Amino acid sequence: MTDAPHVRARFPVLVTLFLALCVAVLVGLGLWQVERLQWKAGLIDRAERAAALAPSPLADVLAASEPEFRKALVVCRGLATAPFAELQSIHDGQPGSRLISACVPEGTGQTFLVDRGFVPDTMAARPRVLVSTMPLALVVELRRSPPPGPMTPAPANGRFFGRDNAALATALGAAAPSEFTLFALTSPNPELTALTASAPPAAFSNNHLGYALTWFGLALALVAFYVAGLIRRFRKPAP
Repeated sequence: MTDAPHVRARFPVLVTLFLALCVAVLVGLGLWQVERLQWKAGLIDRAERAAALAPSPLADVLAASEPEFRKALVVCRGLATAPFAELQSIHDGQPGSRLISACVPEGTGQTFLVDRGFVPDTMAARPRVLVSTMPLALVVELRRSPPPGPMTPAPANGRFFGRDNAALATALGAAAPSEFTLFALTSPNPELTALTASAPPAAFSNNHLGYALTWFGLALALVAFYVAGLIRRFRKPAP
């Protein structure tokens, strides 16, 4: 009895095309993450350079090509006793509220929301609210405020849970505010020692290199899997 003739394996055209498409998509995602890496690095560099500049009058900062993260000098009349809304926040691991007031800085004619600082929940004291035109000079940092996400709870009991500038301005009876929030770096209420004037850390996470390596690694693994499959498919049987 003779052995049956060996049938030559056919080249897997459809599988090859499908895997080639998958590899192209994975490589494309990796290249996109490399582009995002370069963009984020540039963004971080610009933010650091802007934050390092000395404070300038607010009008000059707003006239700059990129005002965000710049420090500015502002004069807000009546800010120390202005009405405020409370925005739930965390500072140095402590829950509390950031006090938000509206201001039309001198020389601008535009409404801005001023983040006067953070008060922990353990402190019940708040700044007094009085009608005043007393000028108050302070140093601020400009930040854009992205709208809150769809899962952000609605305001309750006078407290906000997301930095919705339009809703905050409405609650304060103010006109539509600028896209920039002014974060006080010097306290508008030094008599209230529990109030910490500060800008939150810039939320820049640069994980794009890890994402790029993941996509490229998946593409390489898929190619290795395909090559191993071809070797097994076309390997001649032992005599």
